[in-house]
Amino acid sequence: MVISALKGGAGKSILSIGLIAALRDKGKSVAPFKKGPDYIDAGWLALAAGQPCYNLDLFLINSSVLQKSYIQQANPFDFSLIEGNRGLYDGIDVEGNTSTAEIAKLLDLPVVMCVDCSKTTRTMSAALLGCLHFDPDVKIKGVVLNRIAGPRHENILRQSIEYHCGIPVIGAIPKLKDSDFPERHMGLVPTPEHEWAEKSISAALNIVKQHIDLKEVIRIAESYTGGLENLLTEETEILNPNNTATIPRIGVIRDSAFQFYYQENLDALKAAGAELVFTSPLADKELPEIDALYIGGGFPETHAQNLSDNITYRNRIKTLAEQGMPIYAECGGLIYLGDRLEMEGKTYDMAGIFPVVFGLSKRPQGHGYTIMRVDQENAFFPIGTELRGHEFRYSTIKEWRGSDQDMVFSTVRGTGFQNSRDGLNYKKVLATYTHIHALGTPSWAPALVRSALQYCRNIK
Repeated sequence: MVISALKGGAGKSILSIGLIAALRDKGKSVAPFKKGPDYIDAGWLALAAGQPCYNLDLFLINSSVLQKSYIQQANPFDFSLIEGNRGLYDGIDVEGNTSTAEIAKLLDLPVVMCVDCSKTTRTMSAALLGCLHFDPDVKIKGVVLNRIAGPRHENILRQSIEYHCGIPVIGAIPKLKDSDFPERHMGLVPTPEHEWAEKSISAALNIVKQHIDLKEVIRIAESYTGGLENLLTEETEILNPNNTATIPRIGVIRDSAFQFYYQENLDALKAAGAELVFTSPLADKELPEIDALYIGGGFPETHAQNLSDNITYRNRIKTLAEQGMPIYAECGGLIYLGDRLEMEGKTYDMAGIFPVVFGLSKRPQGHGYTIMRVDQENAFFPIGTELRGHEFRYSTIKEWRGSDQDMVFSTVRGTGFQNSRDGLNYKKVLATYTHIHALGTPSWAPALVRSALQYCRNIK
């Protein structure tokens, strides 16, 4: 099923995490999915499910590829749960082509609405009735009331919705206190950042146990298996491992400073023939023996001192870059490859591959979907390639001693790095504010693996 809402911040994350935990508590396996370009919610869903969370996004991924990915990942499990983003019909165009509703229709799945009932009663019926009639092809099959003030509030909401909308209210969650749920802003806090993550999962489980009719949830889910059974018998295109005896080792920096990776991206590198070697400048003094390096996004600013103090590690990355080892970095990884990070009057040295000094703002400097067009030579993408991705950054460019010619992307949509440009390029290093998804950019993983193989052969 799909968990959606009338707007962002209505409580989808807590409900989704709690439902996954409750199903696991009953011995069921659950495949978690997150709609949209999101790493933090996906991390929480993965933790609750004990399984990697996969992302579904119709801006980044072709619809047929998305269908096949969903079927591949959901098929081995008892249940699949997709957490939507923002409101059910929200998207970037008037047709709603990138909305949660389109995902639900494409996968032929039922929707359960989680609605914030603060300071409203019967009007909520009108809002839900509008959703029911706005697109009759969307199967809205249940409602969970959230932030209920008390039994009388719940009663009139339940009666009004079931009478006017004809869909069951399958749960009512009261307004939560800090003692009920230690971290209510899950979508803002990455799971590796806090030791209390497991306690928050348990709290979400208890909320569902106390306030949600889980039998009705299961009934709804089991009534709609989806109309994609035919895809199960089709051959799915999977990248074949390289036809070579050499298996390139691609390092992936993953820790609480660099944690934003789509599982699909990691899967794609392995499917293209790479061995992934996980490493961390927060834990390791030395970089392992590798043939390429992938640095994802995250929050290097929260670990700036430790990253700066590990001189041996960052100097080794710079040396390997000079030697021509391929490195691909996104957002936080871009910051780490710069000269310095300056915050609150303090300066922290980074790897020093690119001549840029970063700062930090209290407001987002780039936020949303991006479209980049490759217009200069680089190690990963042919000239003319259009890349679809997304950006979300608070970092600022305090000093840039390079030029526009040092960047290989022109920005069609989004903020980018500077002057409608992005994609800082040096030898075989490419670093960008744009995050890409391997299913939407299928050439990326094979290109990184090919570059790693070439480097491996050259040095040996």
